[in-house]
Amino acid sequence: MNSKELRKKYLTFFEKREHKIIPSASLVPENDPSVLFNTAGMQPLVPYLLGQKHPMGRRLVNAQKCLRTGDIGEVGDNRHLTFFEMLGNWSLGDYFKEESIKLSYLFLTDKEEGLGLDKERIYVTVFEGDSNAPLDQKAFDIWSSYIDKNRIYFLPARNNWWSAGDNGPCGPDTEIFYDLTEDGLGDLDKDKFLEADACGQVVEIWNNVFMEYEKKDGVVVGQLENRSVDTGMGLERIVMVTEKADNVFETDILKSIIDKIKDNSKKEDVKIERIIADHLRASVFIIADGVLPSNTGRGYVLRRLLRRVIRLSDKIIFNEKGLTEVINEIIDNYKEIYPEILENKKIIEKEIKNEELRFRQTLEKGLREFEKGASPFVLYTTYGFPIELTEELASEKGQVIDREEFEEKVKEHQELSRTAGAPMFKGGLANTSDRIVRLHTAHHLVLAGLQEIVDKKIKQRGSNITEERLRIDFMFDRKLTEEEKQEVEDWVNDKINRSLPVVRKEMPKDEASLIGAEMEFGSKYPDIVSVYMIEDGEGNFISKEFCGGPHVKNTKEIGSFKILKEEASSAGVRRIKATII
Repeated sequence: MNSKELRKKYLTFFEKREHKIIPSASLVPENDPSVLFNTAGMQPLVPYLLGQKHPMGRRLVNAQKCLRTGDIGEVGDNRHLTFFEMLGNWSLGDYFKEESIKLSYLFLTDKEEGLGLDKERIYVTVFEGDSNAPLDQKAFDIWSSYIDKNRIYFLPARNNWWSAGDNGPCGPDTEIFYDLTEDGLGDLDKDKFLEADACGQVVEIWNNVFMEYEKKDGVVVGQLENRSVDTGMGLERIVMVTEKADNVFETDILKSIIDKIKDNSKKEDVKIERIIADHLRASVFIIADGVLPSNTGRGYVLRRLLRRVIRLSDKIIFNEKGLTEVINEIIDNYKEIYPEILENKKIIEKEIKNEELRFRQTLEKGLREFEKGASPFVLYTTYGFPIELTEELASEKGQVIDREEFEEKVKEHQELSRTAGAPMFKGGLANTSDRIVRLHTAHHLVLAGLQEIVDKKIKQRGSNITEERLRIDFMFDRKLTEEEKQEVEDWVNDKINRSLPVVRKEMPKDEASLIGAEMEFGSKYPDIVSVYMIEDGEGNFISKEFCGGPHVKNTKEIGSFKILKEEASSAGVRRIKATII
């Protein structure tokens, strides 16, 4: 069973069990400033896990594009990746542990509707309990009806507890592992199981999170009124199991990409080939979702991946057209599933080529300066070396970079510093504070104001909202005049001061399109969508947008609006940063 067949079988299995298929969200989170990219399938569903009604119902399923760089140093082994697809099914206040575990086990082992895996190779972990919550005996008992108790292990919170942070839903999880060895390991005691996990003999393939508790200020304070289930199964890992491969790079998902890398290089190096395949695939998807190389935030992650590819491609003596051929192979592999990468093929090729040219202009000189002992700060500011690249070069020589000293010298790059650290990639619930909600609604008014004052054809290209400000990227080919900026600001404040109602309606996607509801460029939406409308008091809607929320109920709640900056984001795309007082 190849990856396309497995993806389809998974969606069909849950669709038959009353789950509605929803499309993958963009890699760029719509309303979650706590992360740079969607790192799990649950992140785009955060408002609904918090209790908001989803327009498609209480049972959902999809395949979600994800990106994590927390384990970037492990890429090249048998199972770690930066970009991956997460197969997920959700119960939003509907079924709970018993049904969730039953569905997971049935899909994995049923030979007709599922994958027909050997149940004797399945291992499971459950929460052992602590001061916050008791041992999860319920999950253990349910699993005991399906597999031998000797292959169910109680593990601590660091292994089997999910929490968004100090506040919000949380709860125990149960993780499912599969034995990849040729002859099978059989029953293992806990220590032997942990050893097998650490060395990749068994791999985690599925995780079911039971959101049943509420945490406040770091302490569990009670149980939630509406319990939910969030599950996630890495497509690349489960295909590795079904295709009986011993690593994710030898599956149909990545093998043709690896082969194309081999065809275009003069030296063989398994780890380098795997890193290039992983990083280049991730870069293709990042660019397709609107991110371009830069020295901050998401653009810095992309630049870091691409510059690592370029440096490593030199080590295996890549030919001149090698990167382009690998890019084309990636696009060919995914163009039917994610058509946005084919639609953005020219942009992807252009941006990767430009980044290669920029980096090669300074790479040779920068390497010479590194050999002379140049500081990480100089290498970064003068030669465009990501700090991680300098750390890699130093590690090859047995040296250690003083990261604290480096970050002290580049305090002006605070966003870069956050990107380079693990917290930005841990994920978490979107911030739903009062200020975020007000900024979110103001964001809708900004787009409407731009269309009213500047050009009716303006379309949103991206967005980001933090406690401090909102940011909107929009498609426009010139700088706004000072007069236009002031008019937009005045227009937004006028609508705020008029105390206009903000209304949420659920409707078919086609109907929402017919009434002119705005949607973000490149985003995909389910068949039933939420549309937020702002009425002008005379029966006319000045703003209509596809959006999952959250929003104020009346524009008067927003406060005074102020544009801070208008600037270029990329070719043909402008950016406005604004705040509220």
